[in-house]
Amino acid sequence: MNVRAPEPRPLLNRRLAEFGTTIFAEMSALALRTGSINLGQGFPDTDGPDEIREAAVRALRDGRGNQYPPGPGVPELRTAIADHQRTRYGLVHDPDTEVLVTAGATEAIAASLLALVEPGDEVVALEPYYDSYAACIAMAGGRRVPVTLRPRDGAYHLDLDELRDAVTDRTRLILLNTPHNPTGTVLSREELAAIARLAVERDLLVVTDEVYEHLVFDGEHTPIATFPGMRERTVTIGSAGKTFSFTGWKVGWVTAAPELVAAVRSAKQFLTYVSAGPFQYAVAEALRLPQTYFDGLRDDLRAKRDLLSAGLADAGFAVYRPSGTYFVTTDIRPLGEDDGFAFCRALPERCGVVAIPNAVFYDHRDQGAPFVRFAFCKRENVLQEAVTRLKGLASG
Repeated sequence: MNVRAPEPRPLLNRRLAEFGTTIFAEMSALALRTGSINLGQGFPDTDGPDEIREAAVRALRDGRGNQYPPGPGVPELRTAIADHQRTRYGLVHDPDTEVLVTAGATEAIAASLLALVEPGDEVVALEPYYDSYAACIAMAGGRRVPVTLRPRDGAYHLDLDELRDAVTDRTRLILLNTPHNPTGTVLSREELAAIARLAVERDLLVVTDEVYEHLVFDGEHTPIATFPGMRERTVTIGSAGKTFSFTGWKVGWVTAAPELVAAVRSAKQFLTYVSAGPFQYAVAEALRLPQTYFDGLRDDLRAKRDLLSAGLADAGFAVYRPSGTYFVTTDIRPLGEDDGFAFCRALPERCGVVAIPNAVFYDHRDQGAPFVRFAFCKRENVLQEAVTRLKGLASG
């Protein structure tokens, strides 16, 4: 009797089946292979302040953090985070019960969604969105509901009516990101007030990714947790990587009401448990740097934004000038192109520069097809060379 062999089961579970190797890994590998300037992945090409790097070395030598640090994070860093939120935004948090240190913002996002989302819950997110959002919602068993930021008049804009219409009886939370990656949009006080009213009215949680809070070039950053009724329903996520140019340290954090922090900690303890022990002491010192440091970082990146934006416009791109973050989004249609994936995969051979196709940040990739993201968190001479190389597109 012939017995038919069973069909092999896929190794990857259905929730993650749509997620393969990230575009960042692909494009960074392409940059290495071709010797191209990598304006794809958002990491600086210089280290942050010497005194903060030396603080990490000192912690290593003094044996602080070389073994498991406390699960919620070292007290010095939790206190520094609470002080940062209080002095900058008037948000008062108990460092013992309302602050949690994570392995970067990515773990903070994952732990928050795993803790707060039940299978079948809807999560409203602003599209295009950082690729880990979609994966983390899927891992939690949630259903993502995109509300698309749309390009108009040289910038990307949120349609508040579309956001309101996206909320249903199945919606659990709104996942925000401001300043927004990849578009560079900084949500206004009026927009945030409207989102806050919606969250209170519909009894929604809000998880807000604010890792670019110190990189605002136009306008101002206002945490949504400062609005009426939001303190008890908001999980605010921050990170040291972008602010202090030590992205490899992977030190992030969550601030929220005690019951929300306890929920996120319940998930986080089974992910990394703890991480970055010695670096936590250094970041505690970094958060207490004088205001001149934060102003200098912002001004330096604003100048780099302007340099790259002007160069991209000269090369023939339509440029959406970002109000914050590390990134500038462009439209390739003026160059006679409409496929961002094909354009980015060919760009290293054409002119020795790597970028990221924005379509990877969309559920419906056709909406992002003609848009391409460049990072400007690089040395000025690197950006100048990239601009020079890109000028060949205009004549080609």
